[in-house]
Amino acid sequence: MSILASWPESHLCLTRQERQAAVSAVEAAFASALENLRVDIGFREMVEQLYVPMGAWIAQQQSLKQQPLVLGINGAQGAGKSTLFNLLEVTLSEGFGLRVVGFSIDDLYKTRAKRAELAREVHPLLLTRGVPGTHDVELGIDILESLLNAQDDTVTCIPVFDKSIDDRCPDHVWQEWTGRADVIVLEGWCVGASPQPDVALQEPINTLERDEDEEGIWRRYANEQLKGRYADLFARLDLLLMLQVPSMQAVFEWRSLQEKKLAERVQYIQDPKQPNDHLRIMNEQQIVRFIQHYERLTRAMLEQMPQTADLVLRLDQNHKIAEIRINS
Repeated sequence: MSILASWPESHLCLTRQERQAAVSAVEAAFASALENLRVDIGFREMVEQLYVPMGAWIAQQQSLKQQPLVLGINGAQGAGKSTLFNLLEVTLSEGFGLRVVGFSIDDLYKTRAKRAELAREVHPLLLTRGVPGTHDVELGIDILESLLNAQDDTVTCIPVFDKSIDDRCPDHVWQEWTGRADVIVLEGWCVGASPQPDVALQEPINTLERDEDEEGIWRRYANEQLKGRYADLFARLDLLLMLQVPSMQAVFEWRSLQEKKLAERVQYIQDPKQPNDHLRIMNEQQIVRFIQHYERLTRAMLEQMPQTADLVLRLDQNHKIAEIRINS
């Protein structure tokens, strides 16, 4: 993900000298990775024009709060949320000396067994991970509370979800974070989402809703979840950053690319002598159906969130950041 836009001059929080020092520190942290990965020559420009100014802006917000700052990153499938977090993590830690911990709302997905139970008791579509109601929100709130109130020796355990098997990893492989953090990042496709008006749920918006949720039970259930504990989870965000995708077609194309990369990674590490029946790599038709689970809320967020998020990075069709807007 590269940039066409630069950070707004009116929100620069650094002198030229401070910016150059931070850029050098971030570049040094990435030096070996850049050499191995052969990142394009625009990397320094991207760090200087976007990541260091954005890091300074976030660091300023954290300094004003004088407590751990909770940053939400919202973006549809394939928007680049994980890449954005990884670059921000290094920028904030190396460039500004902040302790940064982050996790994805994807890692809060309920186990496949729990979703199978929801599918039996509420609606069959709840077996598929994605919509509000398929996450363990209480676990997410517990993690944030642990991080927000941590002492130097507090250990916070963060779950890991394996999408290749569509299930949560056993707790002995969960991540562990020790002590306090200056910045806590929660990233995910529906982070910060608001419920839709009930009247908006009446008509189906795609073939999945028309054929498999004719009575609207599934979409109403997901919407009700956003009114409850999801709202409590998102209320803990101090800042919300949105990666604004250009269209639903882009979501499909970028999600397809993610699935291809996942398949390549699984093929690379897999023992050819072992069967792969347990793996759930999707073909194109399955991806279309899968994206339709997310379509309603994605469209609603694309309509509403650019006006309400604290920071919006608008992406063009080529996955470049075409516009940077600060709303607060």
